[in-house]
Amino acid sequence: MRDNDFFDEAKTADVWAVRQDTLNTDLIERIHAGPVETATDVELAVPLARLVHDEYRNRGTENNPRISVHESRAVMAALRAVLKRLGVDFKPPFSDFDGFYTYWKNNNGSNSWQARRQMLSELFDPLHEQLADLEAGTVASTLAEPVSSQPRTGWTRVDEEITELRRHFQNARTEQDYRNVGNDCVIVLERLSEAAYVRERHLFDGEEEPAVASTKNRLERVIEVDLAGPQNVALRKLVRAAIEQAQGVKHGATINRRYAGVAADSAILLANMLRRITEGSSTP
Repeated sequence: MRDNDFFDEAKTADVWAVRQDTLNTDLIERIHAGPVETATDVELAVPLARLVHDEYRNRGTENNPRISVHESRAVMAALRAVLKRLGVDFKPPFSDFDGFYTYWKNNNGSNSWQARRQMLSELFDPLHEQLADLEAGTVASTLAEPVSSQPRTGWTRVDEEITELRRHFQNARTEQDYRNVGNDCVIVLERLSEAAYVRERHLFDGEEEPAVASTKNRLERVIEVDLAGPQNVALRKLVRAAIEQAQGVKHGATINRRYAGVAADSAILLANMLRRITEGSSTP
């Protein structure tokens, strides 16, 4: 699941109207009450934690969350309930938007959006890491595994999407299922584009930073900078080939298990190679 799965798509006859999706309060209430049949607690907790983090951040910075004060209380309560079932300790110092407002006023956050973002990061980032570890241990897969003893790259959002990719491939049976696996590969590439590309390192003077969706341009620059030198020619070719293969799902038809599996393996291979490359980029 992803955080958008907790919302119902608004239907409107006006194609020009701004779409206002609504929180699926029935699902939130069921999660609060106990386990649901359609997903495990881990599968629910990962995107629900993202949703709560994002909505509270939107309230604290842009003041434009997708949910109301009442709903902010409901999603926080549901998150705490599912985490309790998982044995994950999580005790935020506020329970809704109003409580967060009071909290940041009392903790030097009144005149600083960055301070509010930092408050939430300190609260939620360790939770995202812990949930990613739990999720990585629950999904069996026939897709590529890294040679490292670590089951994750350490880029939390990348790891979350790879787990989602593994889950979808594991359950895929139809042509549409395999097309959805291709869509997952695209999302993994975009998360890699966010994580591996560092503006201060990879953006050259006089350039404009490429959009995150320009995954090929951004990842090619990572390779150009972090794998420079004649000794890395073969490795650059390997990484570029993985980029091309994973990128191919944007333009091709991922219609069966073989092609979906190759695309997924390429995306996972690329994630693990880029993590290893960027970790070693400062090492002579």
